[in-house]
Amino acid sequence: MLAALGVLSFSFSFPGTAWALEGFGPWSVTGIRGALAAAIAVVALVVTRAPRPRRADRTALIVVAVGCVIGFPLLTTLALQTSSTAHSAVVIGVLPMATATIGALRTGRHPSKVFWAAAATGAAAVITFTLAQNHGRPTVADLYLFCGLLVCAAGYAEGGRLSARLPGWQVIAWGVVLAAPVSLAVCAIALPVEPVHLGAKAVTGMLYVSAVSQFGGFVVWYRGMGLIGVARASQLQLAQPLLTLVWAVLLLGERMTAAVPLTAVVVLGCIVVTQRARAA
Repeated sequence: MLAALGVLSFSFSFPGTAWALEGFGPWSVTGIRGALAAAIAVVALVVTRAPRPRRADRTALIVVAVGCVIGFPLLTTLALQTSSTAHSAVVIGVLPMATATIGALRTGRHPSKVFWAAAATGAAAVITFTLAQNHGRPTVADLYLFCGLLVCAAGYAEGGRLSARLPGWQVIAWGVVLAAPVSLAVCAIALPVEPVHLGAKAVTGMLYVSAVSQFGGFVVWYRGMGLIGVARASQLQLAQPLLTLVWAVLLLGERMTAAVPLTAVVVLGCIVVTQRARAA
């Protein structure tokens, strides 16, 4: 249940970001999101009296901070200014495969040919979908999304490796704390420049991506992984892009062509094959 709750919470991240963008600029969304998450993380670390991470772990935590706290939120927020939530969900749907690939390279493991074939097929499906949606040319939003999934995959891979020694929630907690100076600096620079309109949707979206997407979702997700194992939990994560497509229709009123769910299902199948091939 905890792992499923984590997947469910992450599936609302793009709609939450879209709502936040109705009242804040993209840089403000990223800065406020990181700053509020850092405040929550500091309280959690102090209350639990969590020990400071070892010096040997700091490099991995910096990768988590850069990839998952700064890079991915900023790049996807910039993309969502012009890209639909449904389109973005399909592109980011290859994140589990990218994470598995970087993780395999980082640990020196050699996945099977089946793994690489499925990963290549999934990537080709997303690239074909992206080009078909934009008359054969990727948009700036697509470039933001591809860069975002790469830096996030690196953060996930390092965070997953580090979670073998630290509780998972502490990994993301220290990640947002390390990124706090950057988040606060972005807030200080962006808020006076970008317009702010405090509507109900904007505030709700901002609070959600700050408290849940950036911190709380990771807490239940990592706890669930600890209880049922990484392999089984990762199977639940396969539903995340499809759930985001549902919320895009129900919450944002987006319309999508048949290519959107079709590509999402193809990517889903490729991820299932990579997960099983990696486990084998």
